[in-house]
Amino acid sequence: MFGKIKSITISLLAGGNVAAVIVMLLLGFADHVNPVSHPTFSSLGMLFPFAAAVNLAFLFFWLIVKWRMALIPFVGFLLAYVPMRIYMPFNLPVSPPEDAIKVMSFNVGGYCSASEEGDSFGQIYEYLQESKPDIVCMQEDNDTWRKSEAFYDSLFTYNDIAPLNTTGMINRLGIHTRFPILHSERIEYESNCNGSVAWFLKVGNDTLIVINNHLEATHLTKEDRSQYHQIIRGDMKSDTARANSRRLLGIFSESSVKRAPQAEAVHRYIEAHRGYPILVCGDFNDHPLSYTRHVIADDMTDCFVSTGNGLGVSFNRYDMYFRIDHILCSKNITPYRCQVDSKLDASDHYPIVCWIKIDRKP
Repeated sequence: MFGKIKSITISLLAGGNVAAVIVMLLLGFADHVNPVSHPTFSSLGMLFPFAAAVNLAFLFFWLIVKWRMALIPFVGFLLAYVPMRIYMPFNLPVSPPEDAIKVMSFNVGGYCSASEEGDSFGQIYEYLQESKPDIVCMQEDNDTWRKSEAFYDSLFTYNDIAPLNTTGMINRLGIHTRFPILHSERIEYESNCNGSVAWFLKVGNDTLIVINNHLEATHLTKEDRSQYHQIIRGDMKSDTARANSRRLLGIFSESSVKRAPQAEAVHRYIEAHRGYPILVCGDFNDHPLSYTRHVIADDMTDCFVSTGNGLGVSFNRYDMYFRIDHILCSKNITPYRCQVDSKLDASDHYPIVCWIKIDRKP
């Protein structure tokens, strides 16, 4: 009798593990689904790490209880290799060559998101002085009252600011670099206060296109963030948590619908300029397994995925610990040692840094 009960229990658990693997795969490849057509499903990719954690728990359980059954979660992880690697890559460290270009993308939060330790602008200015990047793409580069342009003129030879302001709201994209700026172009798409700008830089004998992006934000209110915090920490009653989770998922879905055509516009611009070395930086306001990143990264190299390690969390507030800042490059560029620098707490984002080398044809 006991043997029969044990056999049934094992069968039920195995079925549950198979179901968990299927859910993990659906979430892992949700970035292929256009939010305009399926807004809710396409937004579920952010839950992928939870599904992966369940499958990992099954793996440990089977190794202890019935090791042969560990084949189920093991095969699941093999099938989910692509989303696993996108979400949390591991790479052997490779030092950049001496002539590599140091690139940084940083949402500075309008220089008003400093920790209690001090002034955001002062911290960021000192950080740039010490780290000496060659190209910096900034989002929310809005420090007009401090005249930050004058300060950056002392750090970089070439500086340019692009305002993204159609309804009176202030948001600016900035580029600060030691390379000459030839000209810039705005990538057209609908948004009230977000945008993408392509800067053409003269790098040796090459023209490097640097596309800086600040895509549609989720626009959570203070109350929304508080409820999200309570849900994540388990501080909300189950019925209330379910209702608020559905409501928050609706907000995430609406913002992903707005970002989809923005990402597609950036992708079309990249396609129209194939042949140039292209660098894409910025705050995508979307997690690694999103349609936004998937579309823009099509036929591009995700520098963090190919050379970085771990989760690379770049947003550091409200328990929303995702990598939403990205650096991508075209196939004629080799990236090195991409990393998120979490030591600087001067914004609600951490800077993401990478070294690149343009591959010149013989």
